[in-house]
Amino acid sequence: MAKRKETVTTIIDGDTFLTRSRKHPVRLANVNTPEKGRKVATQVLKKLIQGKKVEIHTIARDAYGRAIANVKVGHKSVNKAVGRNSKK
Repeated sequence: MAKRKETVTTIIDGDTFLTRSRKHPVRLANVNTPEKGRKVATQVLKKLIQGKKVEIHTIARDAYGRAIANVKVGHKSVNKAVGRNSKK
C-alpha cells in the first residue's frame, strides 16, 4: 500500500492517532498497548508525534476502516519506540 507524509492532529490512545487529511484513525502496526501501559504509551506517542509531520506506510485496513501502518518521524520508527516504552 501507499506511503504518505501527514501531520498528526490528535492522539487517541497509545497506538492510535488522527491526521489532518484522513477521516479514519491510523493504528500502529504490531503494537498493542496493554491496559496497564496505556497511559505511558499515550504519553510516549504524544511526545513523539503530536503536531508533527510523519511518514505513514499503510500495510492493511481493519474492520473499523483504520489504516494499520508503520509510522516514522524523521528516521525513527514510532512503532518500535511505543512498543518498547509501553512495556515498562
